[in-house]
Amino acid sequence: MDALIAGFRKVLDCLLRRHALQGSGVQAERLAEAHLVARGARILARNVRCKGGEIDLIAEHAGHIAFVEVRLRHHRDFGGAAASITPTKQRRIVLAARYWLQGAGRVYRQRPCRFDAVLLNELDAHAPEWIQAAFSMERT
Repeated sequence: MDALIAGFRKVLDCLLRRHALQGSGVQAERLAEAHLVARGARILARNVRCKGGEIDLIAEHAGHIAFVEVRLRHHRDFGGAAASITPTKQRRIVLAARYWLQGAGRVYRQRPCRFDAVLLNELDAHAPEWIQAAFSMERT
């Protein structure tokens, strides 16, 4: 019985941690969005998902369509927020960008596109770092 209770507590702790992380992810995306808008970007879409891919924000900025990945890291272990955008994650973003450009974003198909990142190492409105053209489709 004690093993069953211990197992239940482990599962519950895992679910609570996941829920807390999702909440901070939403906060990070809101901070990133405000950061982009304050710098002249216009948000076109949020949380675009397709089978195998996802994009946090899609914005229009300086004549480009920017597919924006928002990364939050609470500590800098393993390289911080920037290092967490792996080649696998980049491929998923590119897949979702192609999906969006063929569907809801088809009116923007002829516009130049880029893949940006907004990096946060904490939930602080003064901390976002916006990296324009953080990666390209050629490197994925």
